[in-house]
Amino acid sequence: MARILKEYPTVVLKLNDLDGKIDFGWVFGRLGPIHIEVGTGKGTFLVNEARAQPGTNFLGIERASRYYRYAVDRTGRRRLANVRLIRTDAVSFIAEYVPDSSVECFHVYFPDPWPKKRHLKRRFFNDANTEHLIRCLKSGGTIRVATDHAEYFEQIKKVLAARSDRLGEVDFLPTAGAQLGEWVGSNFERKYLKENRAVFTIAVKKL
Repeated sequence: MARILKEYPTVVLKLNDLDGKIDFGWVFGRLGPIHIEVGTGKGTFLVNEARAQPGTNFLGIERASRYYRYAVDRTGRRRLANVRLIRTDAVSFIAEYVPDSSVECFHVYFPDPWPKKRHLKRRFFNDANTEHLIRCLKSGGTIRVATDHAEYFEQIKKVLAARSDRLGEVDFLPTAGAQLGEWVGSNFERKYLKENRAVFTIAVKKL
């Protein structure tokens, strides 16, 4: 029997609720470190990390309706007050709505590699998007990335290395929900590990 996915209004953030740059204190009803996950999938990482860090506020961005609805249901069932989810395009959302120096960490796990040459411009990691991530980060804030796509990983490293005057590489430590042999503990990672794919990780902090 298919699982019935519920909508939890306290978890959902909608663009219509926003007027310009986000006031995160208003969104979460409290102040605290802000973590943003780009592409939440079904919310496995987000839920585990939010439970492990109750003092941190987590915003998940997911464009695909079926994944977004699953993540909302999963978060709502666990009554996680420190998680909000929004269904929108992450690129335009970060550029238009996320304030300068407001984010403690961006989590970008298994972004779509867009492997076809004509689609490379759609990749999340490019010069313009990376500039926005840096703009939004607090001093000492981090960008954490995991991917199973070796060629995309090389591009990501190149884009980040080009900003070595503002970003410094740091250790990528496993997340709270990661099991033995995992880095992130997401559904995508577990699927890829079962297929014996290699997982590549990198983390950088704003200097």
